[in-house]
Amino acid sequence: MAKDSFLVGLIGSGIGPSLSPALHEREADRQGLRYLYRLIDIDTLGVGAESVGDLVRAARDLGFDGLNITHPCKQLVIGHLDGLDPRAEALGAVNTVVFEDGHAIGHNTDVTGFAASFARGLPDAPLDRVVQLGAGGAGAAVAHAVLTLGAGHITVVDALPARAADLATSLNRHFGAGRATAAAPDRLAALADRSGGADGLVHATPTGMAAHPGLPLPAGLLHPGLWVAEVVYRPLETELLRTARALGCATLDGGGMAVFQAADAFRLFTGREPDTARMLADIGELAGALPAPK
Repeated sequence: MAKDSFLVGLIGSGIGPSLSPALHEREADRQGLRYLYRLIDIDTLGVGAESVGDLVRAARDLGFDGLNITHPCKQLVIGHLDGLDPRAEALGAVNTVVFEDGHAIGHNTDVTGFAASFARGLPDAPLDRVVQLGAGGAGAAVAHAVLTLGAGHITVVDALPARAADLATSLNRHFGAGRATAAAPDRLAALADRSGGADGLVHATPTGMAAHPGLPLPAGLLHPGLWVAEVVYRPLETELLRTARALGCATLDGGGMAVFQAADAFRLFTGREPDTARMLADIGELAGALPAPK
């Protein structure tokens, strides 16, 4: 008899505004499942990201079926798992943990989530040269997705230059030499300038989230020749997207990635096929119904 009751959760920092519980639970309700999605906020608990292992073990012992993992725990969690699927292993980042026969297995649905969203929202965007801000857990997944989509070259910029360099090395090892380079933040002006030749900008840092408001780069670096893709989805219209649209940039919000990665996680947790069209409608409704973060 197929299982019809599920307990899942999300571990991360500042996740109170997350729409993941509603996205998962709405789709589960439509499929006649009993599905409870709990938030496990390390800020509320008063613990650091290094406690993610203890939280994963506690969830397993309490009978959770799986967990989503978000900032700042996507890379730290790996050392506390029993196994990784090939994509998560290649990325060095996990956003989904499934408990199978007492074992915690790490997956990454951010890659497929971003790729599906980009193909849907910016289908004709040029991809010869892409600049990406952020080389953390989400950044690694998005960079893999960008190159999988056919980007010729990606330049990764991060506040921690060593992290950007590590990601570029990993990307070149996976996709071939010369596909990725790392750059320091002080080179952003040259990279994003009209004469720099960049086709698009991908933003993959927490800036713009409820707990991290603001712009991730000077507004003067944006111009109509760039497309801008956002990973942050709460709010759907970040300050970056609002500024870029006002300048005439083609833009992609983070809602599609949130939906497609959630749908892939839902499939892993339940073995059921989610309806992504319904979930896309859900996120538009949910994001519009909830007050914007202050």
